[in-house]
Amino acid sequence: MDMKTFHLSLASAPALVMFRDIPEERAQMGTILFYHGFGESKDGYPTVLQLLAEAGFLVVGIDGIGHGERRYPDFHERFPPIAPHLIGNMQLEAAFLSVVRETAQEVPFILDALIERGWAHPERIGIAGHSFGGFVTYAAVVIDKRIQVAASVVGSPEWRLPLAESPHLHLDRFFPTALLSQVAGNDTNVLPAFAQALHHRLEPYYTQAPKRLRYIEYPNSSHNLIETDWKQAWEKVARWFLAHLYANKVNGQPR
Repeated sequence: MDMKTFHLSLASAPALVMFRDIPEERAQMGTILFYHGFGESKDGYPTVLQLLAEAGFLVVGIDGIGHGERRYPDFHERFPPIAPHLIGNMQLEAAFLSVVRETAQEVPFILDALIERGWAHPERIGIAGHSFGGFVTYAAVVIDKRIQVAASVVGSPEWRLPLAESPHLHLDRFFPTALLSQVAGNDTNVLPAFAQALHHRLEPYYTQAPKRLRYIEYPNSSHNLIETDWKQAWEKVARWFLAHLYANKVNGQPR
């Protein structure tokens, strides 16, 4: 079956939509928002988007605030390449988290636009993200309870600045969302301990459905996952959505 792709705008956010057959039919199986890494764009992950679309979902890659088609013209001045003297710079951290926060705050409006088109079902919505996109994923789960399934790859639920929006401060907002967190054991950019701590603290909330909470660590990888871990991570994401998002349709399971 042919794979179809469309570039369009959803609630002013540039989007790349990928699906097989008819979008309304794919939405009945599940719609997945995908968020890219920092400095990247929705168009830089064709293999990941296609993997999820081939699994049967309607996949929507979104350009984060200041990225892709709406990239800040002074992006490199705002966010210079990481160097030893910049590590721990709280001004840069604040700028990064501002982009995370603004991007996550768009999610409800994007979902509204997709539902209005018939390209999303209110009870079969998922979100996934890589690095920066993982930060957005955690934040979006806290913001919009329509998200039933979430998967982060080398992202963090805990922000380095004391901001009230940091997802790790809102444990009661996660369940019953099925949450998969995958991290790199040697990651010095996004510390794996943050996601690990979140999952430990969430366990009491998931006692009724422990299979909806999973933490995976790749001990041999740094932030840039080695090729085998990268491939495995996204295959696990696809299986996670098949197990929990599609299951809502097949088994009539509650969130």
